[in-house]
Amino acid sequence: MTKLDCNVTTCLHNSDNCCCKNAIVVEGASATRQCDTCCGSFDENKGGSFRNLFKTPEKKLNVECEATNCVYNSNRFCVAERIGITGTNAKTSSETECATFKER
Repeated sequence: MTKLDCNVTTCLHNSDNCCCKNAIVVEGASATRQCDTCCGSFDENKGGSFRNLFKTPEKKLNVECEATNCVYNSNRFCVAERIGITGTNAKTSSETECATFKER
């Protein structure tokens, strides 16, 4: 499991820079840079006040990763000890990215 630090506060699943999901997907099958990746699990918090009340923030979770060009990708899972998902004011998943991505 990977420690996740997520600053995408516009995401429905974000709580205190953690994710309330037990797993996420990083997209970017042909990524060569961080900006070529995104969090495929992003859901915009359109109401601004609703948060996922039924799950607690996960400090560590499974990260499925489609960015096969990343040094941390092993059989489509992230093996980095810690990753960051960024995307201040994101309204869509394409406005997020994996800040830990490093090209092979």
